[in-house]
Amino acid sequence: MAAPVFETCHVACCANRTPNVVSWSRGGIIAFGTCNSVAFYDPQERRVVTLLNGHTGRVNAVQWVHREDCAPESHLVSGGSDNRLIVWEVQNGKVSCPCKGHAGPVCAVDAIYVKDSAILVASSASDSTVRLWLSECLHTLSFGSRFMMDVSLALLPGIRVPILACGGDNSQVHLYVQSNGQLQKALSLQGHEDWVRGVAWTSLGGELLLASCSQDCLIRVWKLCAKSGTDPRTEDDHGIIRMKEDVFEVKERDVSSEFAVSLETVLAGHENWVYGVHWQPPLYKGILQQPLSLLSASMDKTMILWAPEEGSGVWVEQVRVGEVGGNTLGFYGCQMSPDGSMIVAHAFHGALHLWCKDHDKEGEWRPGVVISGHFNAVQDLSWDPDGEFLISVGSDQTTRLFTPWRKQDETWHEISRPQIHGYDMQCLAMVGRFQFVSGADEKVLRVFQAPRTFVENFANISGTSKEKLLTCSDSANLPEGASTPALGLSNKAVFQGEILALQLCIRMFRHLGWGQDLPQYGHGFEMFCLASDSARMVVASACKASKVEHATILLWSTSTWRQLQTLMCHTLTVTQMAFSPNSRLLLAVSRDRTWSLWRRNLPTPEKPQFSLYAHTGKDTAVHSRIIWSCDWSPDSKYFVTSSRDKKVIFRNKLFETGVVYEQFENQRSMLLVVVRSCCESCWLCVSDFHSYLLAVGLESGRILLYRWSPGQEPAEGHDWSSCGETDISQSHSLAVKRLRWRPRTGRVGRNNNNNKKDGRPRAESEIEGESSWPQLASASADFSVKIFNINKRAL
Repeated sequence: MAAPVFETCHVACCANRTPNVVSWSRGGIIAFGTCNSVAFYDPQERRVVTLLNGHTGRVNAVQWVHREDCAPESHLVSGGSDNRLIVWEVQNGKVSCPCKGHAGPVCAVDAIYVKDSAILVASSASDSTVRLWLSECLHTLSFGSRFMMDVSLALLPGIRVPILACGGDNSQVHLYVQSNGQLQKALSLQGHEDWVRGVAWTSLGGELLLASCSQDCLIRVWKLCAKSGTDPRTEDDHGIIRMKEDVFEVKERDVSSEFAVSLETVLAGHENWVYGVHWQPPLYKGILQQPLSLLSASMDKTMILWAPEEGSGVWVEQVRVGEVGGNTLGFYGCQMSPDGSMIVAHAFHGALHLWCKDHDKEGEWRPGVVISGHFNAVQDLSWDPDGEFLISVGSDQTTRLFTPWRKQDETWHEISRPQIHGYDMQCLAMVGRFQFVSGADEKVLRVFQAPRTFVENFANISGTSKEKLLTCSDSANLPEGASTPALGLSNKAVFQGEILALQLCIRMFRHLGWGQDLPQYGHGFEMFCLASDSARMVVASACKASKVEHATILLWSTSTWRQLQTLMCHTLTVTQMAFSPNSRLLLAVSRDRTWSLWRRNLPTPEKPQFSLYAHTGKDTAVHSRIIWSCDWSPDSKYFVTSSRDKKVIFRNKLFETGVVYEQFENQRSMLLVVVRSCCESCWLCVSDFHSYLLAVGLESGRILLYRWSPGQEPAEGHDWSSCGETDISQSHSLAVKRLRWRPRTGRVGRNNNNNKKDGRPRAESEIEGESSWPQLASASADFSVKIFNINKRAL
């Protein structure tokens, strides 16, 4: 079998902002919905194992189908805003059973195995219905104008008849049983004083326990057991105080059984709405053992582990963990690992929070390292000049920095958020090793520089010499730290002599911001794209425009941050710009379906001036739709443009000055690639000394690779040959917004050390083989940032 061209190195993503979107399997894999996909995350390896793409809307609910013998699961159920349920076969990632029927987004799911290993699925949706599925819809419960927030399934002890619990906005927990093939209402449990947000069953001996949580900040635990007609407790005994029992009857095959439900306990400890409850998973040690431990998550930013005391049996708080401070909302849900040694919560902004039991200190829990990412569309990304870290910006108003954690297991992690803004971020460009400029849905550019504290911590994490980083030219005038002024949108740099102000803004390292210089004004509308030259001397910026006077390109000096020049050519928004690697030419593409090429007038390195070198007109252009992206070859000989018309055009730069007519017949100045979906992004690199490698990102989320050798005859009549593409699990679920090749080759972040393997030095041939693995970073509207290793030997 041929080696794959694409190898997924890292996926940065977060959980969707819904309550029931995370589920922990008995095999140790955390499944969570991220945009339209379901991600499988391994907390031991600290990486995303795979992605399931099948929904066309946001995934709102995810649930593993647990086995009774506690073996690893083979099926997963997910529900989304596309009104669908999907039952997945985990081994091959295929859809086992798509379920359509709801008229609104699905908000909660649960599933159990019944007779003959059939999967019984319960789902709740915003169409005010709850449905039971067994390959097809069996029953539909309509609640009129009410909504059920969560559902949970179990089997009644003794008779193994399914029982369904529904918690909704009427402050009640409704119980339904499947009797003689019909779904009948058994009871409505009252006691909560606000919406019931979560319900969860567990089996304990011959009884069932049901936990329900509510916006009244309380958790109620109910006990369900079979009721015997000869139970001595049914006799009147006025000397004993007993909890009230609600009794219901189940008829199955002419056999009648009675069950009693009573309130076991009420747990009070949270100070805000309780959104999720989760029982500790059972353990199989010869016999099935159910630890009596309940985990809860609340909007007060805490998780509490509850358990009954050994002597009295009174339920008490055992452990409380959470976040302190900040102005964000709390936790949407919680899960516990199969052995109970780890707990995880997902927060309002999609972040996962992991805590691990400290085996050296009994009763102590410590925070753990876990995956993170944007919780809205990622608009742009850029590598630092040395390719050691990656910075991305997104519509979640954050800028995030990712780098391999070499001192641990060399996996990629988010280590800093240089900018947390009040506007949706749109673009960025690196202007130094530790300096970048960003643009958002505002009219200004903001320049950020890393503080000395970040550089020192980055050296510790990356294994780079701290002295080497601090003595480089980019680190000459680093601020000591950064602070956020009251009512401010961005961080302010704190320099030596302002240490007192720095002491007032100490933060954790991963949240440490970068200091901002004065904002740069000049555009009349929101920023749209940025570019910097390879010498890091000039930055080009453009904003949204519907008129000629606003569709200008502004050039800025990176030394003074003063405006150098205004370039006018286009009539609508300039969508992307790119300087040639030799810094002599600037390429711009626009919504007006044209491109322009600007040449630097030498020799004036102190004050570069650009003049129009070549451009196209609407009547002469090959592209018939908006041009989204452009890039240069590393040798500055060729440039490429991609468009919504499904065409990628590859050109050389040897034109006569003036209007360029692209309908060439006998010249080799234009090569055409036609793809099967609208092109959103493209990026070029050198495959080897005699060929070029082009990456194309599509609106569908797929990434294609094409290869071209200038001196060779076209293969099968095509100049470019397709040499690889991402499969469905590697692809994004929405449009690819940006692609960037890493400046250096090598598979950094491979879960092993670059110089050792299995504790032994790696062979020289293996080290040299790393040059055959360039890395490609992609940003997408599906909230994710992905890094791929490209195997050039498999092209």
